[in-house]
Amino acid sequence: MPDVILLSGSPSASSRSVAILRATAEALERGGLSTEIVSVRGIPDEDLMLGRWDSPAFTAAKQSLAAAAGVVVSTPIYKAAYTAALKGFLDILPQHALRGKVVLPLATGGTLAHLLAIDYALKPVLSVLGATEIHQGVSSTDEQVRVTTEGTLTLHDELRARHDAAVDQFAAAVQARLASRPE
Repeated sequence: MPDVILLSGSPSASSRSVAILRATAEALERGGLSTEIVSVRGIPDEDLMLGRWDSPAFTAAKQSLAAAAGVVVSTPIYKAAYTAALKGFLDILPQHALRGKVVLPLATGGTLAHLLAIDYALKPVLSVLGATEIHQGVSSTDEQVRVTTEGTLTLHDELRARHDAAVDQFAAAVQARLASRPE
């Protein structure tokens, strides 16, 4: 089972938030943590919309999440909130699914107007799911993130510095959590 689950809330396979999530996974793996990316795109829409918590398509994701010490949640921001698909996924999780986990939220939005969406939209839901160690999220705008058609990610220098610092702090917290687990 992975040390860290990276949850993609993007309905697109090639979005900026997916590119940032992949870069985050690579950075965590370079630091010695095992990762698994779980995409809401992998859960049938009907299961998400109808809240089918017992869907076979959801079983592996729930098991990986239960075993992980850390969770990264990455989402685009639409209309000042995270995606409906991510909301459906989070709604299906058991009530205390994030208890005892280190959580890092990431968000991409079209403009600066969306920069607080992590704090007022996403963090409350993560808290309801039992997360008590929610790290400072990293928000970005479309202007700060470039993804080529080949999938190469380029982050604005200021965003790169914030992202790298957040991932380093998150990785250290996950390592500490793993070290404190009974064998």
